Amino acid sequence: MLGIENFAIPKVLPIGAMLFEFLFLLIAIPIEAYVLNRKLKFDKQTSTFYAISINLFSSTIGWIIFFSIEPILPINLKAELISYVFFHNFRNQGTQSFLLFTAFVMFFITFFMKFFLLKFLIISLKENLKAIYANNPENNRLKWRRNSISRLQNTNLVTTILIANSLSYSAISLIILLSRK
Repeated sequence: MLGIENFAIPKVLPIGAMLFEFLFLLIAIPIEAYVLNRKLKFDKQTSTFYAISINLFSSTIGWIIFFSIEPILPINLKAELISYVFFHNFRNQGTQSFLLFTAFVMFFITFFMKFFLLKFLIISLKENLKAIYANNPENNRLKWRRNSISRLQNTNLVTTILIANSLSYSAISLIILLSRK
């Protein structure tokens, strides 16, 4: 009827990876909501809404990208990935340097994804952009920057998302290090 008859539940579920993803979201959302509240002067409800939205959307997009890339990975990387997801260890020590590089790339991809998602949400929900970008006393340099192009209007938003993403990634990295025993 709906194609459900061909749906099969996997025999092995990576419950640990699912719980860690849930834990990461529980840590990232309050940290990023706090930063959005303090830096962009949103009220607590609005900053929490934006933090939940950008984290859930970026997490979903990240998993979609992961499941799109995973089938084309070489066999040895798939084996290392399965070993890490199910047993939290690597069989080959050389994989850790590749993982560090991948984490570095993922940080910036997530940063850009969260920036564009937040920008889209602000525009689509018709938030007052002028209030977000309003700075304290203006000097000549700030006036020139404000009147130049839209990329400079995004400076406050970019730095806020960068700070929020950095803090949440740092907290998540600390938890991963502590969970490694």
